[in-house]
Amino acid sequence: MTLYSDPVGADSHRVRLVFAEKGIRVPVVSVRATERLPDDLLTLNPRNLIPMLCDRELVVYHPHIIMQYLDERFPHPPLLPLDPVARARVRLTLHRIEHDWYSHLPHFESRSRGVNLEKSRQHLRESLISSSEVFSAKPYFLSDEFSLVDCTIAPILWRLDFWEIPLGTLGKPIAEYADRLFRRPAFRASLTPDELRMRPESNP
Repeated sequence: MTLYSDPVGADSHRVRLVFAEKGIRVPVVSVRATERLPDDLLTLNPRNLIPMLCDRELVVYHPHIIMQYLDERFPHPPLLPLDPVARARVRLTLHRIEHDWYSHLPHFESRSRGVNLEKSRQHLRESLISSSEVFSAKPYFLSDEFSLVDCTIAPILWRLDFWEIPLGTLGKPIAEYADRLFRRPAFRASLTPDELRMRPESNP
């Protein structure tokens, strides 16, 4: 099993976080999402999507598919509920996060300038703050247990300062939730040196 991962990309970070939470060590090949894959890998991944997981004859891309594959392939500790109804609710939450929050990431990660970047900052800030009460309702996002939802949210929160998106006092519940995630040993283990430099004040 080999993971091809962008050392600064939030999509790759959330996959690395699942590996860390599961306690699984695999070879990680650092590939920027903007780089072209070698021809032999493009045959398997013609859209040149990173992260990409190669597991024997299987090639998986799209981070949410990789994450759910890993949770099924390595079921302990579980990062999705066992109950089908609860599992469906988690998947709906993940879909909404993909649509409402991750849709803005291309502007931030390309460091593009102009109206799209500023609008994306504003939309992400407002969307997070509008959900602030949810962040404080339970220890983890809508759950007493750490899940794939938290793996998905954590990379965004880690990058907010780097993306120049302050949440202010209204974001206090989000900051407290983020601190709980950032203190998890698996989260620290999931960070690349480039990601550590995004929040130097958080480094031990």
